[in-house]
Amino acid sequence: MRRFAKRVVVGSARFLARQRGRIPGWLNRAIDWVRWRLPSSWVDALTGRGGGGVGRKDWEYPEVHVRPPVPTAPRRLFVGPANFAGQGMAWTRAVERTLPDVRGVCFALEITGGFSFPDDFHVPPLVYRRNRRWQAEQFAYVKEFSHVLIEAGRPLFADLFRLDPFREARVLEAAGVRVAMISHGSDSRIPSRHAARFPWSPYRDRDWVEVPRLEAQATRMVQRLRAFTGPVFVSTPDLLDDLPFGLWCPVVVDPEVWRSEAPVLERDVPVVVHAPSNPRVKGSAAVDAALEPLHEKGLVEYRRIGRVPAEEMPALYADADIVLEQFRLGSYGVAACEAMAAGRVVVGNVTPTVRQRVKVRTGLDVPIVQAEPAEIGAVVERLVAERDEARAAARAGVEYVHRVHDGTYSAGVLRPFLEVDADV
Repeated sequence: MRRFAKRVVVGSARFLARQRGRIPGWLNRAIDWVRWRLPSSWVDALTGRGGGGVGRKDWEYPEVHVRPPVPTAPRRLFVGPANFAGQGMAWTRAVERTLPDVRGVCFALEITGGFSFPDDFHVPPLVYRRNRRWQAEQFAYVKEFSHVLIEAGRPLFADLFRLDPFREARVLEAAGVRVAMISHGSDSRIPSRHAARFPWSPYRDRDWVEVPRLEAQATRMVQRLRAFTGPVFVSTPDLLDDLPFGLWCPVVVDPEVWRSEAPVLERDVPVVVHAPSNPRVKGSAAVDAALEPLHEKGLVEYRRIGRVPAEEMPALYADADIVLEQFRLGSYGVAACEAMAAGRVVVGNVTPTVRQRVKVRTGLDVPIVQAEPAEIGAVVERLVAERDEARAAARAGVEYVHRVHDGTYSAGVLRPFLEVDADV
């Protein structure tokens, strides 16, 4: 009977956790109030995390207590904890290359499954959430930096400050550290607003059960970022729709990693690649529907690629002529920049508003060939037929990445933040 009762309680707690995106904010805050006043052993029991789980225990990770030395430079930047697509690391190295008095450290949560990206140090989620010694050490370590960039609204110190990055920012600022926030995407992209603007928005999908949670998360994040007194950056220009007070800090790729001498569109049957990280938001169903008939007719060789490790992507793009990126968000990100750096023809759906924002800030046109979901097949057919136009777009993409996405521009955006000390 006791075992049955425990299963009921644990099942109920997990069900409630899954529904938090659908319940009112006041009830979420009440749940948090209770959660932070329960002993950790009770929380473990309610969530089913305690009681002989498989694998290493949090105290069996002695290596996590060793961190990189705090830089000795006048400006010391700490970036974390998301490092999505390796961007935390890329921004850190970019400011070091560009700003001579800045040195930085990038921290990330460990990702399992072979899709992690380089960082300066990382820890497993188990340690991050449950090892209070590690959390306290992390806070003492980060206080030694002059500037902190918090990514995607995710906390640096886990439970030490109730999983609240804004609370962390206030404590760090009181200790003399200047703090900024940077949004990566779904943390602040409000689904209802996106769906209202664009008929091809993925947030219109009735079967996407995550939308209510994403709506609550993004709405809350936008409200908190609006009230935040430090700088707010965004990684892609479309995020300025919901964060108009933000500053665009472009994603960064290393052009030399992606550079390819392979010719473009010289084969009789060009290779068209689509390698979605998230098929729903990339519009993969529309891509498949448009390209499979062209493949069957022998007009192109269509390669639909599943998730592959990051180190395999340069070779994959080098063997392509055309890369189909994303068609449902209205912007572009790391994957498009990587494909442009490889000198491939990149096709995607980039709204006129995003293109204009980039033009105003950089003086350059985004060289991604435009196609909304219903236009993908026709656009690819045109590129295959009019190859000079396609090759010109590929050449423009290489130059564009060198001027906007090699890290120099991004470091310039971060420079004013790094040149000002915290007010204490």
